[in-house]
Amino acid sequence: MSILYRSDAARAAGWANYFAQHAPDLDFRIWPDAGDLKEVEYLIAWQAPAGFLAELPKLKVLFSSGAGIDHVDLSAVPAHIPLVRMVEPGIINGMVEYVSLAVLALHRDFFDYMAHKANHVWDPLEVPPASARTVGVMGLGSLGCAVLERLAAFGFKLRGWNRSPRTLEGVETFAGADQLQPFLAGCDVLICLLPLTPATKGILNRELFAALPKGAALVNVGRGPQLVDADLIEALDSGQLSRAILDVTEPEPLPADHPFWAHPRVFVTPHVASMTQPESAAPILLENIRRDQRGEALRDVVDRGRGY
Repeated sequence: MSILYRSDAARAAGWANYFAQHAPDLDFRIWPDAGDLKEVEYLIAWQAPAGFLAELPKLKVLFSSGAGIDHVDLSAVPAHIPLVRMVEPGIINGMVEYVSLAVLALHRDFFDYMAHKANHVWDPLEVPPASARTVGVMGLGSLGCAVLERLAAFGFKLRGWNRSPRTLEGVETFAGADQLQPFLAGCDVLICLLPLTPATKGILNRELFAALPKGAALVNVGRGPQLVDADLIEALDSGQLSRAILDVTEPEPLPADHPFWAHPRVFVTPHVASMTQPESAAPILLENIRRDQRGEALRDVVDRGRGY
């Protein structure tokens, strides 16, 4: 039984080592040393060319090597082949770390102090308690819930918005389009953790920013196409938003002449908030393969109707 890994080359060795130790009965291959593609039954991929799937006649399951599946052209994946998204502790922990860092940096005015340092200014700013700020998370999947759980430890007031209703202890939750504006009206820091779907493309726009309290901040760790760049710059320049921390952009990499680089109230990182870690992801993926071999239902299969 053959498995082909066609994803981040830097992590390929970690995946190969795990399968060699824990599943020697499986033929684990790393692209481009794929051997006969007609033998491949499981594909672990990120941004595999759409036409590539047609070269795998025995393909049984397509595993996304990351949490998102927007890199997959669903129309190119035959209906009988399940697409499985990556849900593993390494991704969750990385996202929790990044968002906690972002929220705390905003809360404790680190970006203001960076500017003060550059200008040799000693100017202590007022430090409000965390309980005086409300942090809102858009997207209450496994990542959003984990982020809210960690932020609760700092004492922030918490809100969450989701497409469908969710109930979370200690979090004021909202659901659906009708409750989006009431949700936004109370968010001092807005975190976008939504999956990219036709419904969420461009959702971070002028209308949404206007619904936030004046001076709110944005953290986008969802996907770049969810943000309307010109609307963000307009909101920052007008003072409607105070700052934006962006780990995702459109396109990626962000062009050197993009206005985000020079804007004093935008902080950009190169899509590093959360990454799949072979040591924690490989066991979960292998268990899913074993489930398939035993004829059991796969875990974390994408609902094609919802797009996640």
